[in-house]
Amino acid sequence: MSFHASAITVSRLRFPHPLVLLFAGILLAAGLTWVVPAGKYDRRDDPVTKQTVVIDKTYHAVERQPVGPFGAMVAIPKGLIKAADVVFFVFLVGGAFTVVDKTGALRQAVDWLATRLQHRRGLVIPVVCVVFAAGGALENLQEEIIAMVPVLLLLCRRMDFEPLTAVAMSIGAASVGSAFSPVNPFQAVLAQKLAELPRLSGVGFRVAFLLVAVAFWIWATVRHARRTGGSTQKADAPPPVDSPHLSPPPVPLENGRTTAILALVAVAFAAFISGVLWMGWGFEEMSAAFFVMGVASGLIGRLGASGTAEAFVEGFRSMAFAAILIGFARAIFVVLDDGRVVDTLVSALFAPLGHLPVAASAVGMMGVQTILHLPIPSVVGQAVLTLPVLVPLADLLGLSRQVVVLAYQYGAGLCELLIPTNGALMAILGASRVRYEDWLRFVWPLYLALAGLGLFAILLAVAIGLR
Repeated sequence: MSFHASAITVSRLRFPHPLVLLFAGILLAAGLTWVVPAGKYDRRDDPVTKQTVVIDKTYHAVERQPVGPFGAMVAIPKGLIKAADVVFFVFLVGGAFTVVDKTGALRQAVDWLATRLQHRRGLVIPVVCVVFAAGGALENLQEEIIAMVPVLLLLCRRMDFEPLTAVAMSIGAASVGSAFSPVNPFQAVLAQKLAELPRLSGVGFRVAFLLVAVAFWIWATVRHARRTGGSTQKADAPPPVDSPHLSPPPVPLENGRTTAILALVAVAFAAFISGVLWMGWGFEEMSAAFFVMGVASGLIGRLGASGTAEAFVEGFRSMAFAAILIGFARAIFVVLDDGRVVDTLVSALFAPLGHLPVAASAVGMMGVQTILHLPIPSVVGQAVLTLPVLVPLADLLGLSRQVVVLAYQYGAGLCELLIPTNGALMAILGASRVRYEDWLRFVWPLYLALAGLGLFAILLAVAIGLR
């Protein structure tokens, strides 16, 4: 199928509301627990990866535990509870940035930046894409992007880009960077540990394909912005003065209160980055940092205690939809796990690969990893579940373990671009007011191209005997 034909097919689809789509996924998962045999792998704690991993060749049948209609409903609050750290991160970040926006500082900053970039707008998308792709490559940036959505939307509005461009520049670029990264601790590094490979082995090979993938994504995002916004068609031309999309002339940033609030925002982001990379911060610490930023910004911006609290409540209200989507997405895995069918799906999908030729088996591994990422939307969870099963199989086939890691990365990582069970993606789409089918129409042909690049990389790795 050509990219053009696939794009036409997707454009004719009309998806239901995201909550309806995820609710249908929960019911489908519950139905699977009635027809798929229950089974489990034995597990052990791995001292190297600090993860609980499966033990190969230990799959065995267990007592069926199908999930009924009421059990499927119970999985929804269970999903929200299991995703509580992310859900409350979304609420507190949304509240904090609403406070900052109420002070006027955020809009002034974006106006100031847009005014200085109006003759260099052709650089905005490449620079932002590279920043987020680097975040994906270094830290598997996903849910953390939600904190940046208000700023990105303001920037896109000021530059006359539509909101979908903000999504593409942020989580789109980050997902591409994550999938092709040689250093992503939650994908490449973890998978190499599980496969007992030296850290950063094959780094040159991965970097080459990372650069190609990110360059392709930047090109596609710029092309979309040119087709839909018009403002990037003439990158060096200033925006029309009477454009209805532009705000009034920006207020100078010399105002002391504005500068102080923006400095607080910068400090919060610096703490967020350093905390994640070097201090082992989780979502609880990140949420606290942004909450402090919001409170301090409201007081400095003369909103007062009540005004700051009201702004937080308004922010909570605006992010409720995005937060709920994350819990509903997690509920699908909860149903499958409660029904004891996740391991059965893994075993059934991987078993036929042992009967294929080496190259076909490598391609099949990527395909199976792609399929599994729909019911297992965690890249970490998928790695610890599938790699211990695939590595012994690869050894028997004479297939490089490095290829197994590539198949996992490209299969699971690229799926982050489009699956509705990716809570971060659905939350960012919800916060940006971008319909899922609009995003799918944009991303589907790009996903096919990137998956093709991944398949080429895998076949090349098999051909050259990448170790």
